[in-house]
Amino acid sequence: MNCSTPFRFPGFLSLSLTSALLLVGLAGSGCQTAYYETMEKLGYHKRDLMVSDVKKARDAQQEAKEQFKSALDRFTKTLNIQGGELQEKYEVLNDEYERSEKRAQAVRDRIASVENVSDALFDEWTAELKQYSNAALRQKSQKQLTQTRGQYAQLIKAMKRAEAKMDPVLAKLKDHVLFLKHNLNAQAIASLKSELVTVESNVDSLIKDLNASIQEADSFIASMEKENA
Repeated sequence: MNCSTPFRFPGFLSLSLTSALLLVGLAGSGCQTAYYETMEKLGYHKRDLMVSDVKKARDAQQEAKEQFKSALDRFTKTLNIQGGELQEKYEVLNDEYERSEKRAQAVRDRIASVENVSDALFDEWTAELKQYSNAALRQKSQKQLTQTRGQYAQLIKAMKRAEAKMDPVLAKLKDHVLFLKHNLNAQAIASLKSELVTVESNVDSLIKDLNASIQEADSFIASMEKENA
């Protein structure tokens, strides 16, 4: 996060009016350090914020997965329906596309939040290793840091892989929506049916990667919460 990055408050956060106004001010200025310092004073450390953001990213991916499945189902049914107003078919598919785009953007935003707080957490953790006077404890903390970074690397890789699959699927959906918009006739519908296999393949691949990313998130959350227990 930098001073131009918008951020969201954790879902578990319960604040007094004064604290809420203070955080709104920090959010408006986008100052990362002041934000994290204030959160820590309120009892919410970077680790807590990281787990919260991972949960939100996981939930956003789950919602995106369901929406893309819905869009594919609607796409298939619309192309296979005989008769009916072509304008209505276009409007149905366009609505599905717009909902899919919103879900995709939510996933992008949540993943960015995970990256921001994770970078801050690991930077802080690394810097604080130098403060140990006990070599054995420092070595143990370094081992925990290395392990957590490894788990995080797997998580963010899965999230990024799923995120990368969204744009090609959205592009395909957008192409077909535009084609219907510009060619509202029976021939347009018929010609789009040949593209259905490609769309299905792209969505299936996306859903597979989203599922893998969601599983990685669940595993990471469980690991972090176990260590914190």
